[in-house]
Amino acid sequence: MNSRAPSLPRRLRDRLAPVCAFLAAWLCAALPLPAVAQDVYPTRPVTLIVPFPPGGVADTVGRPVAEAMSRLLGQPVLVENKAGAGGGVGMAQVARARPDGYTLLMALSSVTIIPEADKVLERVPMYQLQQLVPIARFTADPTVLVVRADSPWKTLAEFLADARVRPGAITFGSSGTYGTMHVPIEMLKQASATFMLHVPYTGAGPAVVGLLGGQVEALATGPSTIVQLVRAGRLRALAHWGEGRLAALPEVPSLKELGYSVGFTQWAGLFAPAGTPEPVVARLREVARRAAEDERVVRTIATAGTPMQYLDAPEFARFVQADAAVMAAVVRRIGKQ
Repeated sequence: MNSRAPSLPRRLRDRLAPVCAFLAAWLCAALPLPAVAQDVYPTRPVTLIVPFPPGGVADTVGRPVAEAMSRLLGQPVLVENKAGAGGGVGMAQVARARPDGYTLLMALSSVTIIPEADKVLERVPMYQLQQLVPIARFTADPTVLVVRADSPWKTLAEFLADARVRPGAITFGSSGTYGTMHVPIEMLKQASATFMLHVPYTGAGPAVVGLLGGQVEALATGPSTIVQLVRAGRLRALAHWGEGRLAALPEVPSLKELGYSVGFTQWAGLFAPAGTPEPVVARLREVARRAAEDERVVRTIATAGTPMQYLDAPEFARFVQADAAVMAAVVRRIGKQ
């Protein structure tokens, strides 16, 4: 007995063939593609913009974080130092970048200062803070006031007394006007009724070189930039802008401890352009959290004198907004430079 199903007549098969082909094509278009056929971020290298020259806080944090992210993402995360305008050039580049997760920013707290400084100076803003999405904060340290070890000032009191009797004679370096090395000293100048001459550089690294070379006589920067130079006896730390004592420099008093009610935190955090798809942001948050827990990252920045102080995106976003409000008031008080 023949068990095969009867076949359609050839003429009918020929008539039905175009209809079957159309239905098959329509079904393929309507059904979702298998997951394996969809792109999974990232599929190519990611660029991490550090908006300062090598040697500063953003670079000290950015490079070990980028190395960890490379391993976790399975694609290279390439650090690109894009200095200029106190960090504004690199920050603006990321703010205007395509929001696809392939151009990221390792910013310092100056990211909240520059938009307000542009308003004070009545110039076209390089970017707005709303153009950037906070992903994670990694570090948050008070700046430290340092001078060369061969300088005549052994204490903050001696330093400020000299600044009072010789207004404008003492020079201080910074990473750029209104940057994270400029603003804290302006705050100290106001609190101590002193005047010192500002010499802006393109970043913390060049400013430290300027201090060591005698081009300027003081500066304020994060511990990671100067702690090894202090320990090596090349620089002397006079005070810091935080609370209590610093683990990396326990012998250095705070300004509040010395009677000056000023504080300033230099933090480093990861941002993406606004409009980056939520799945990509979620992936970056996960990778940033794991990078902050990575022993090599923690050990590297701790060696530089900076403990990990991680905040995930929601907490970091609130922190940024609060810091921006405080810094806006400080910048307006400083006025045009």
